[in-house]
Amino acid sequence: MSPETWASIAVSAVTGGCGVWAARSARRTPRQERRDDFTTVTDRLDKEIVRLQQRIGEQETESARQRDRIGDQDLALGWLLARVRVLVGYIRQSGLEPPAPAPMSERARQYIHHIDV
Repeated sequence: MSPETWASIAVSAVTGGCGVWAARSARRTPRQERRDDFTTVTDRLDKEIVRLQQRIGEQETESARQRDRIGDQDLALGWLLARVRVLVGYIRQSGLEPPAPAPMSERARQYIHHIDV
């Protein structure tokens, strides 16, 4: 065999060995797969947590707005009740009889306790 043949066999062997080494090092190990899955899952969970925190913030804002609105409505009802009492007193002072009270629903009775009209 000629030296060129031996050289080509050596080059082929080295090329084959390098190919095997490159394939082995490029192969993903199960540990790498688990690590990649973990990072994917944690990234998704982080996004979901941020989204949920935003929703909670929006709901807290809406809840505070509703509490303020209910408080304002409570004040308005109190003012209306006081005004009705003043008007009924004025009618009675004038010697007249105020109209008969209209029936009140049970739901309204829960919130209007001391109505004497």
